[in-house]
Amino acid sequence: AKAAGEDLNYLGVGGLRIAGGQGIIIIAICQVLLMFGPEYARSCGIEALEPLGVYLPGDKNYPGGWAFDPFGFADDPVVTEELKVKEIKNGRVAMVAWAGFFAQGALTKQGPIQNLEAFLADPEHNNILANLYKLTLQRVTDLSARA
Repeated sequence: AKAAGEDLNYLGVGGLRIAGGQGIIIIAICQVLLMFGPEYARSCGIEALEPLGVYLPGDKNYPGGWAFDPFGFADDPVVTEELKVKEIKNGRVAMVAWAGFFAQGALTKQGPIQNLEAFLADPEHNNILANLYKLTLQRVTDLSARA
């Protein structure tokens, strides 16, 4: 648990301030509460929001309408289907990129910006193979020290 007003450190990058002593638990609770409404509407259909006074155009899983496509990129049904596929692929690439940031931070104990700066300064010695070699060498030394 973090003390009131203390910084949270995410993969070596600080800056997230917590107002109370609860820390990450409060963030998780807020995330669940904030995501409940959109996920409920997605699973039940857009019509589920009408009793609450929210009227959105569109079907069950793809709201559409002027609020979601103000520039009219998806006026053609063929283009709409193509854009849906592109959006799903973009989300998957973003998830893989986030997993890469997480793995890189866990391995190097630095944030993505520090790792990029280190790579640009010396690409031969600051890459995934060099870091995996260092990790393997460290594990072997730790095991031999225990024996």
